[in-house]
Amino acid sequence: MHVGVFHTASLVYPLDDEPPVLTTFSSCLRPQACWAPAEAARLIVMHPDGNSMQLVVSTYELRAKKSKQEVEIVDSVKPPNLMRSHGSQVLLLVSGLQLVLFSIHGLQLAAFQDHQRPITSVWVHEYRRHRSQKRWNECSEVILLQSGAWLRGLHHIQDIFTLAACAEGNLYALMLPQLQLVSRVTAFPNVPVQLLSSPDCQWVFASSQNSDLEPKVFHTASLVYPLDDEPPVLTTFSSCLRPQACWAPAEAARLIVMHPDGNSMQLVVSTYELRAKKSKQEVEIVVQQIASFLLPDSVKPPNLMRSHGSQVLLLVSGLQLVLFSIHGLQLAAFQDHQRPITSVWVDPSRVITSSLDLSLRVYVWKKENKFPVLKSCYHLLGGSHRWASGYMHVESDSMSIVGIEARSVGTSVLRSFCFKVERG
Repeated sequence: MHVGVFHTASLVYPLDDEPPVLTTFSSCLRPQACWAPAEAARLIVMHPDGNSMQLVVSTYELRAKKSKQEVEIVDSVKPPNLMRSHGSQVLLLVSGLQLVLFSIHGLQLAAFQDHQRPITSVWVHEYRRHRSQKRWNECSEVILLQSGAWLRGLHHIQDIFTLAACAEGNLYALMLPQLQLVSRVTAFPNVPVQLLSSPDCQWVFASSQNSDLEPKVFHTASLVYPLDDEPPVLTTFSSCLRPQACWAPAEAARLIVMHPDGNSMQLVVSTYELRAKKSKQEVEIVVQQIASFLLPDSVKPPNLMRSHGSQVLLLVSGLQLVLFSIHGLQLAAFQDHQRPITSVWVDPSRVITSSLDLSLRVYVWKKENKFPVLKSCYHLLGGSHRWASGYMHVESDSMSIVGIEARSVGTSVLRSFCFKVERG
């Protein structure tokens, strides 16, 4: 059965013996559709492709072309109108498709990963305002040969790049907005790669999950501006096997790594400062360890690790959120959730945790003495456990909080909370 769009005027002001004005979309069988709310007549339709039965998302602009005798509906296909990202990155799981959204310097990127096929599609749009006008550039797409679950945006000197790490162990550097392939490096052969970019975008920490391969730190300039026949500049952390890591956000290149101790297998948290030592012939990476401590036996092995400022470390172990200084001083411990914590958001103002108990917990930083103090404030509830299995991810900005609530049927829902702003 075909899809039809009616011109409303022909329904509410019908002419004698004249049928309503409509157009059909013959290729859009069994569709799902919605209108873009910021546009007058932009229709987005998702439907199976006629040949492969793969789902296709098509976007149309409609207008009425009037003549003396008749009204004709004209539709024109536009590039997909990508969803806006919230914060730096949002991850949605919808019917087996993984959708990663993030924005950087006016560019919106989306990566669609189909778990049933080993490919990832990356889309990019440019969004600019000029004299109250919106302008979208042409849509670009790149298909990576293997599944890629990790994308990071970088602003380096005057250029903008994205790094894509893929399941076969390759690291791609792509220039935006053209998505031009700049370099390709094998970080870990046939092993999925995870990426962490430093706050100044000069360094990229690459590690392999559940592997005994040594993690590496790449000098970003050697990836995005590669020299002919020259390998990228990197260093390895030979003693940090199976690591978890994060960058201290208030420092340009302070890396905090948690890894098993080589002898006792007790967890060690080590903090490093990185800098590039340049000579006429080459760039050398200088790594200096500035702090280290053994994680107490009272803290279970963490599954999440974040940092605040330059000296505070946040660790999540099951139901518990624990704060340490980089020298091992325990600053606080919270256990406000009834079920395991699934993600944690940290910014200069607050900390937000999501949990399988279908709640978000909000904490606020208070500046006291040498270290900031974290205060537990309130919680936000989700839907019903009858339909949902819990919150899987949370992000925030200065105006709102967005949580991804996983449904038992395999889909997920975005739930948004807005901060109340009082104007005096």
